[in-house]
Amino acid sequence: MIEKKNKNLKKYGIIAGSIAVVFILIYFIFFHDFQSKLIVQKDRITIATVTEDDFIEYIPPIGTVIPIKTIYLDAIQGGQVENKFLKAGAMVQEGDPIISLSNIDLLLDIMHREAEVYQQTNNLRNTRLQMEQNQLDLQMQLTQLKFNIKTQERKYHRYLQLFEKKLVSEEEYQEVAEHFEYLKEVEKLTILQNQKDSTFREIQVEQLENSLDRMDNNLKIARENLDKLTIKAPITGQLTSLNAEIGQSIHRGERIGQVDVLDGFKIRAGVDEHYIARINLGQKGSFDFDGKTYDLEITKIYPEVLQGKFNIDLQFVGESPSKIRRGQTIHMKLELGDAEKAVVIPTGGFFQKTGGQWIFVVDETTRTAVKRKIKIGRQNPKYYRITEGLEPGEKVIISSYDNFGDIEKLVLK
Repeated sequence: MIEKKNKNLKKYGIIAGSIAVVFILIYFIFFHDFQSKLIVQKDRITIATVTEDDFIEYIPPIGTVIPIKTIYLDAIQGGQVENKFLKAGAMVQEGDPIISLSNIDLLLDIMHREAEVYQQTNNLRNTRLQMEQNQLDLQMQLTQLKFNIKTQERKYHRYLQLFEKKLVSEEEYQEVAEHFEYLKEVEKLTILQNQKDSTFREIQVEQLENSLDRMDNNLKIARENLDKLTIKAPITGQLTSLNAEIGQSIHRGERIGQVDVLDGFKIRAGVDEHYIARINLGQKGSFDFDGKTYDLEITKIYPEVLQGKFNIDLQFVGESPSKIRRGQTIHMKLELGDAEKAVVIPTGGFFQKTGGQWIFVVDETTRTAVKRKIKIGRQNPKYYRITEGLEPGEKVIISSYDNFGDIEKLVLK
């Protein structure tokens, strides 16, 4: 009897053990968390709340304060520095001489042009005198012809009467008549020659006058170039740089300095070439200075890219800082679009590890955080715009993930 009881107990024990094993297997299969875990101290991470807020995409270029207008001094004519009237840093008025150059070749060229003008003036004067002399000679010829024609005409009429009365022979009459007609033809040819000579002389004089005008203009330009050997201040301002010393040779077109207008300032900033297609005239920017925010507007874009950046000029919109100085560095915000409502999270070190493809989301108890796929759209230095994967009010870890490895779940202590 006791043996039978022991057998039953053993049988029940096996059944109970089997049921326990089944329950354990069910628990592990359906309820046990197989995710890899890592215990993290809360005070060593940064947790941020997902919010919906106005999002403005902007970049933080660094700018430099420069004068609102700068005029560069370039040598229009080359030469050797003869006099230096001012030094760099001096205040100048428009028209003040800065340096003067000497150029022997230019002086010789002017002397040569003056000689050509003098020679051409003489040629014109001689041509006009010749025209007048020819006119007088032709007038004398015409006067003599007219006298001879009148004399021959009287003789012709007298011989005509005598021939009609048969007092002279026909041969004598024909000789007088032919000589009369000859003189009239000579008069016509002489008048025609006079007209052609006059036209030719007028054309010749006009050509000489035009040539003389060109020479005068060339001489005027040469003298203006001589005046340009004295380099003067083009505007009123400060001569901020001057690279010229007495005796130095300056080539044509060489830049020797600049004059800055100090009535106001603007900002010149370098922007990464990645944004070149998104930068336009009129775009807004701002910066904080001396406890106030000042607005800026892009007024010029320099398309040339150097070392991965291109430059832009920005001018103040409205008030400008009174204490700002030339050469100061400005950290600004340059807007790339208009403000719009968006789901955002603060920027953080997690992005370097995840590339914005996933993030650790903290549960409501703030005891654990689990990986979740997300999508990040545009960004600015403060916020990432979330396009998928997060909702306002959720909490996420935004600090660096460098120590987390491939862990899928964090236990927060």
